[in-house]
Amino acid sequence: MISGERFVVTYLIFGSWEEAFNRAKDICIEQTVEFPVNLLPAGIITDQVVGRIESFEPDDAGYKAKISYARETTANELTQLLNVVFGNISIKPGIKVEHIDLPPGMLSQCRGPRFGREGLRKLLGVPRRPLLFTALKPMGLSSKQLAELAYKFAIGGIDIIKDDHGLTDQCFAPFAERISLCSAAVQKANRETGNQSIYVANVTGAAGTILQRAKQAKEAGAGGLMVAPALVGFDGLRQLAAEDSISLPVFSHPAFIGSYVINKENGLSHQVLFGQLMRLAGADAVIYPSFGGRFSFSQSECEAIARATQDDIKGIKPIFPAPGGGMSIDRVPEMYRVYGNEVMFLIGGGLFKQGADIVENCRYFRNLINEFVSA
Repeated sequence: MISGERFVVTYLIFGSWEEAFNRAKDICIEQTVEFPVNLLPAGIITDQVVGRIESFEPDDAGYKAKISYARETTANELTQLLNVVFGNISIKPGIKVEHIDLPPGMLSQCRGPRFGREGLRKLLGVPRRPLLFTALKPMGLSSKQLAELAYKFAIGGIDIIKDDHGLTDQCFAPFAERISLCSAAVQKANRETGNQSIYVANVTGAAGTILQRAKQAKEAGAGGLMVAPALVGFDGLRQLAAEDSISLPVFSHPAFIGSYVINKENGLSHQVLFGQLMRLAGADAVIYPSFGGRFSFSQSECEAIARATQDDIKGIKPIFPAPGGGMSIDRVPEMYRVYGNEVMFLIGGGLFKQGADIVENCRYFRNLINEFVSA
């Protein structure tokens, strides 16, 4: 019944030694049986089901506790894995998830990303350089205007042109109309340039609409899908990535997810949230705010995310980090020094600041990247 296989979560716990150790003991109970310890029956529940402190030691910021859980507590479900890792204790202060280590038996149950880095490069026909990524904005443009913009981006050499995360099914750019026009615009540009640019449709929406919108987008000719897992659920992302009838690359967006990471003494580490969990859920690329933009992520936090997108996880493909959030073309040299080639550079509004001709701005961006790669 119980295999004996366990997974380990590393928690950073704050407070005095006594406070932190008591929190570690509480985690073992709270995340599993949620039951008075002195009333637990002897045997399998006490010996296997209850979480187990494997190590507890001081850290620069607090105390690190490695706590193991029986594989069976997750029921081999992503939702229940997240519940065991950080369910009830997410409501308690002074606890942060630093890392998750899954054993081979659990990893074999995870499909992970369908394409990953290698698959995306093959799809886009880009074997080595960083990928160029942008967003259709601002909200309020008509579907026709967005499609005209998508065409210009593709003509200028941008690899991936996505809906802005706020574009769903508004009256000024209805979903069905927008995806049809934007897909056709990018395909037209590809015929003219010989490139393999793709349009990525935002399918974030009500629970019953996500797969329906994804299928609509594929039928319309979209080359990828974007979803915000904090809005639709991590399992919504997993389902989208795993659906064989769709089989398109999936891009995760960080909308509504900031509170998971911005508190230094609570939540999830940047590498767990944007690296490990997005890969396990099936994202092929993870969008997140880069250092130096209009958000608060530090360079070290961004570097930790990038490392986690490629750390060795048996059977789970590496994915692309896609730093964005107020990035501009003049930041590209600095970002390239940090991220190297295995990155998608997401520049949205910043592409418009280079000059009046958006096509030339895109070409400048691409030429700049090519110079770094050939240097």
